[in-house]
Amino acid sequence: MQLSTTPSLEGYIIVEYCGVVTGEAILGANIFKDFFAGIRDIVGGRSGAYEKELRKAREIAFEELKEQAKSVGADAVVGIDIDYETVGKDSSMLMVSVSGTAVKIRK
Repeated sequence: MQLSTTPSLEGYIIVEYCGVVTGEAILGANIFKDFFAGIRDIVGGRSGAYEKELRKAREIAFEELKEQAKSVGADAVVGIDIDYETVGKDSSMLMVSVSGTAVKIRK
């Protein structure tokens, strides 16, 4: 499955548009990760715990996107948009949402 943030794929012709496909993942960060991330924020530096959670959420969202594209018979997804958000009243949940256009392609 070809994936691209661009509206086309170099060397391929889009022969059919199959519709918009999406993938979402919402993951909670536990209290210990929150605590240590807070300390890291105070003293500076990167929060490895949150980076790992974001990476995991992004991978899950892309897998959902690919599965949905396959289910409509697509070979690729173009025009992919990736959004990151925090959700929940205390913003303790991480959400990654990806969407794009499923297409059939040929060389």
